[in-house]
Amino acid sequence: MIEKPHLPFNSNDLMPFISEETIDFHYGKHHLGYYNKLIGMLKDRPDLANMNLIDLIRHSHGRDDMVGIFNNAAQIYNHSLFWDSLSVSPQKCCSTAAKLIQDSFGDLDHFKKEFSSAAAGLFGSGWVWLVKNSAGKLEIITTQNAKTPITNPTLTPLLVLDVWEHAYYIDHRNNRPQFIEDFVDHMINWDNVCKILGKVCH
Repeated sequence: MIEKPHLPFNSNDLMPFISEETIDFHYGKHHLGYYNKLIGMLKDRPDLANMNLIDLIRHSHGRDDMVGIFNNAAQIYNHSLFWDSLSVSPQKCCSTAAKLIQDSFGDLDHFKKEFSSAAAGLFGSGWVWLVKNSAGKLEIITTQNAKTPITNPTLTPLLVLDVWEHAYYIDHRNNRPQFIEDFVDHMINWDNVCKILGKVCH
């Protein structure tokens, strides 16, 4: 059963960095639009009815007969992690993540520079991710369109920044670098990163 995605905050909680209008369009039109399309598609697929979202994404990935299902399911997941990656107030990097960042990037400033560079350099529409690989290191990766690292069992997504234009155009017009700077300096939800790490670091 695919649950309806929800916002973990109120639509005006991220101001002044992300406006209520942007959230209303991004969540209310785009994110819920993917959900509604997917639910419509699944009405004709009783064989998929009992799959959770991640299983459905992995099952449909790379299948020519399930492109629409994959695209909508992956966009639901990607957006939900994006909302969970946003904090309504600045947070300090938690100790678990800080140690991994130091081991993988040198320090938090180097991580921010690498993440920002990847986000600014991604051509077109897509996502920038912080993931933990099977060797225990953190990586910054990018995906385009609906692609998502959740399809790779060796990667654990920790946070993601949406750099599709609809994520920032109302507030920043074509100034993607300012949107990225706001995210890395003010909005990363490090508590959620550590929550995910707590499930995979035993």
